[in-house]
Amino acid sequence: MNQKDSGTIRVGIGGWTYEPWQGTFYPEKHPKKRELEYASRQLTSIEINSTYYGAQKPETFAKWYEQTPDTFVFSVKAPRYATHRKVLADAGETIERFLTGGLTELKHKLGPINWQFMPTKVFDAADFEAFLKLLPQDINGQALQHAVEVRHDSFRTPEFITLARQYGVAVVMSVDSEYPLIVDTTAPFVYIRLMGTQRNEPLGYPAATLNLWAKRAKCLAKGATPEGLAQLVPSLPDISKCDVYVYVISGNKVSNPCAAMSLIARLAIARPGALHCPGERLS
Repeated sequence: MNQKDSGTIRVGIGGWTYEPWQGTFYPEKHPKKRELEYASRQLTSIEINSTYYGAQKPETFAKWYEQTPDTFVFSVKAPRYATHRKVLADAGETIERFLTGGLTELKHKLGPINWQFMPTKVFDAADFEAFLKLLPQDINGQALQHAVEVRHDSFRTPEFITLARQYGVAVVMSVDSEYPLIVDTTAPFVYIRLMGTQRNEPLGYPAATLNLWAKRAKCLAKGATPEGLAQLVPSLPDISKCDVYVYVISGNKVSNPCAAMSLIARLAIARPGALHCPGERLS
């Protein structure tokens, strides 16, 4: 979806390597070295998870760039070593090392960076602002988009929303999870993680739920607040449209690609592979 009065909506999953996806998402005996090539033609974005656990080589980012379509976009999980610390202001070296470690080899396919915090990390305004000050707006001339995934209920406060807006950082919407759902728009893009796919649902989610989130994504892309999602602070008047990133992740992981493709079909998003899940229906 890409219209003048609306941002671009991208839909994907977390990672692309998962053994149970062989034969359920990937064709039987599909070469592992070509899994990203295949996945990037059925989806429009993927959240890279391996960067959360350890550094990747510049050549690896360059390879991922080469294996994916020109319109494909990655989001990247930042290293846990930057966010899993008592004093966030001390994360500067780790942040710089990550951002200068080859990330820009993704070129125009680099989307948001997700800085995920521990569920035990409590909101402290001074502490968190010190962290936000460490996040640059660009690296080597390439613009960066930052999102923060907070997991403690203390972040459900207008003070946090105001701070995120001040620095133009998005707040990740953690849907169908044990973590607080914060839906305020704080940046020119929206980052959604749908985390509740179910084993007994052929498409991962009931059709009604997929329809609902397709509708909400369209609404958010126009800079509006979807019905049924209450913000802590009213939207800023100058947010006229937003790019929207939706990732189906966690839950019943084996069905996440199918749920993502079902959302893409409902949103009528063009993709090179143009496949549907078996038995796919849009209503």
